Amino acid sequence: MKGLASCVLALGVVAVAAPPAGAQSNPRYVQFQPTAVKGALYAPDSGPAPHVGILVLHRTSNFLGYHGCRELSGRGYLVLCMNPRSDNNEALVRWETNALDVKTGMTFLRAQPGITKVLLYGFSGGGATTSFYQAVAEGGTGYCNGAAKLVRCGEELAGLPRADGIILVDSNPGNAASALRRLNGAVTNDVAMLERGEPAQIDPALDPFNPANGYNPKGASHYSDAFAAKYFAAQSARVNRLIDLAQKRLEDIEAGRGRFTDDDVFLLSRVDTAELMLLDPRIHHTTLRPQKVLKNDGSVARQVGESVRVAQPEQATQNRTFAQGTLLLTLRSFLSAYAVRSRHAMDDVEWCSTNNSVPCAVQTISAPILMASMGGNNYLRFIESYFESAKSADKDFIIVDGANHNQTPCVPCETTPGQYSNTVKNFFDYVRAWIDKRY
Repeated sequence: MKGLASCVLALGVVAVAAPPAGAQSNPRYVQFQPTAVKGALYAPDSGPAPHVGILVLHRTSNFLGYHGCRELSGRGYLVLCMNPRSDNNEALVRWETNALDVKTGMTFLRAQPGITKVLLYGFSGGGATTSFYQAVAEGGTGYCNGAAKLVRCGEELAGLPRADGIILVDSNPGNAASALRRLNGAVTNDVAMLERGEPAQIDPALDPFNPANGYNPKGASHYSDAFAAKYFAAQSARVNRLIDLAQKRLEDIEAGRGRFTDDDVFLLSRVDTAELMLLDPRIHHTTLRPQKVLKNDGSVARQVGESVRVAQPEQATQNRTFAQGTLLLTLRSFLSAYAVRSRHAMDDVEWCSTNNSVPCAVQTISAPILMASMGGNNYLRFIESYFESAKSADKDFIIVDGANHNQTPCVPCETTPGQYSNTVKNFFDYVRAWIDKRY
């Protein structure tokens, strides 16, 4: 997940089109409690006073400078971009408590003069953050306390104020499922790596970076259906083993048998940058059915959505590194944010075994939902599946043709120069139209 976090962190400085003329040029810093929770309040520099407030935040990443803050404020909204209490620190994550930070932002926005509606905006990992919040706000703490949950919420989440709508922007299915699909399923010796610091042992028959299995170090890999099925099952088996190990260690701590009294480090190796979809772009390449596709000229076509992403063979090198292939967690942060039970990483996941799950949350949410998928990324089929299972009677799904995960043009995906040059403007114009029609 470090690669995703790095992408999100870069959004504040990524080169994008100039913000709309009305965008706030000098956002106001807002300090919340606990002190790690902070925000930047963006309002239009000109035009009518806004009556819609939008709360934007991730799970761990710094979103104070996310370019969408100015894009949205420039289209007439009051936008609060927040950092949660686990700001840029995976080891501090206690997933369920992030909802308290969302509540803080919701309460703040509703108290601003003229604001009559408040929407949640969840980009990337923020999709799970915002959808979890709304599911608990609508369904109560019973939603996050089910018997199947690996970690349960507390009654401090009772009575959360509901948002009036939710926008999920290229949302991953949740950090737990994303981690499941990104870890190296060929690793066989997690206990030895954790307890004795031994290097990873790799089963060559499951190694995604073995040319004999279809890996191409110079471009797109081509894995057989049989290998992919074995690999996805192996990813699930490895995560299930890690869950069992973390639960046993936490039980020992709570029984007084641990080296600490509260938690312990859980350093996981080869758990990122081993995603088959990013090695072989044919996997989950399209939506299953025709969907709305936002074209570069601003028109919307009804067609099967296609990912134009390019392969990332460099994952073979990244997966062996500490910087990109490793997660420094604790037992509790792993179980709350990175653990989900499954039998097949792509097609047989127990979505409601974790609270960090968009597919579970949207089955409870009845507020209007806009879901957007970026055509230069690999989430098209995932988001289509959320859309299909969402409870809301007012739901919309749009694919932005050729957009990177961060809504900017995917230049390496282009076959002609400028093919996807308008992705930022088109996307945020679509969001404005969706909001103004309802609120």
